[in-house]
Amino acid sequence: MVPSVDGRIVIDGWNSSNAVHREYEKTAQTFGADAWMIGRVSMEPYAGRAKVTTRRNSEPVPRTDFVATTGADSYAIALDPSGKLKWESGFIDDEHVITVLTEQVSDDYLSFLRAQGVSYVFGGKKKVDLARVLTKLRATFGIKTLLLEGGGGINGSFLAEDLVDELSVLIAPIADGSRATPTLFDTRRQAGRAALQVEVVRAARRRPVVGSLHAQALSATGPGTGTPRGSRPPPAEDRARRR
Repeated sequence: MVPSVDGRIVIDGWNSSNAVHREYEKTAQTFGADAWMIGRVSMEPYAGRAKVTTRRNSEPVPRTDFVATTGADSYAIALDPSGKLKWESGFIDDEHVITVLTEQVSDDYLSFLRAQGVSYVFGGKKKVDLARVLTKLRATFGIKTLLLEGGGGINGSFLAEDLVDELSVLIAPIADGSRATPTLFDTRRQAGRAALQVEVVRAARRRPVVGSLHAQALSATGPGTGTPRGSRPPPAEDRARRR
């Protein structure tokens, strides 16, 4: 998604052009990422409406990660702690699907995912530990660069756990002005937690959007200070990073 100049991300009434979406996809392709991740609500249109049936086998399904395939050119990852997506296939186009669950999901749902060829990893018993998930994705699937593509809830979750290395935003030529609508990052501010500081690598005017911003996250050490994390060198000059 491409936020408005005031940070809103709900596009109802924006009348955005297809050219904005094409610029978004074009920007993403420049990074050579191994995977992209979105939340359950954003993933629903891609997943489908397959039926989760009741198993005849009463044996419990082990709460261990399931790998349907490895070595895909790209992976589409869904954050779906309660197991609600009704996948029709283990692929979105040529991208293999991985879903992130908690151990609270039913045996019927796990059997369903296996039958559909969908890989899954567990992020925790009742709550997803995102750092643990990222470690698993790298170890099992070789995913080193992950594009986080919103919305505000999942972006905010990564922000709250200090897991944002870089920020790249294309800004839509829209001023929304709505109150109580999702923004680029939505999270409950924890007492004592410093806001994420970033160092701007590049800002540029980009048509048909207002502009693009690429920034590197800093390790927060107090107001007005911080050091680059240095997880990856800045991208080539003609690149921008999508969120």
